[in-house]
Amino acid sequence: MNSKITLFIDGLIKWDYLLFGSVFVLFVLFIILGIVLRKKLILAVLFLLLGFSILLLGPTLGYMKLHETLFKNSTLLESQKRLQFSEAVVVKGSVTNESNRDFKECKITASAYALSSNKLKNYLKKFKPFKKMSIIETNIAKSETREFKIIVEPFRYTKDYNISLGADCR
Repeated sequence: MNSKITLFIDGLIKWDYLLFGSVFVLFVLFIILGIVLRKKLILAVLFLLLGFSILLLGPTLGYMKLHETLFKNSTLLESQKRLQFSEAVVVKGSVTNESNRDFKECKITASAYALSSNKLKNYLKKFKPFKKMSIIETNIAKSETREFKIIVEPFRYTKDYNISLGADCR
């Protein structure tokens, strides 16, 4: 747990610090407004609730939306092939930089999850894949599309499965 927190803090950029600082300033501003307007109970409670909701939701939602906007990318699954004489699946795909900045690195992850006849189960199984494999691609320029190959091994699953791709770029 400690290493995950350290890794998260090391990966922050200046925009993240601006986001967290502005959320804290808004929180303090709404708390002060709630204290100043304590004579008007409904308005004071509204400002206090708004301040605490900004403090709780602002960093999480803001961080996700900020990184979704700054590091926009798309992945395309071109093919997946189960190898016949070894316990592995070869996944070929491509990642495209749709951002206005160059990516220093992209962590591309192939996730395998089980399929069933129930649509709700299929949706939920995407969140808990039974096998994941990742690679790192470096130095992807603006509007560049880079092809990659990931070998997911050991892959012993014999029933129906599906592979999904995702990329986390910086």
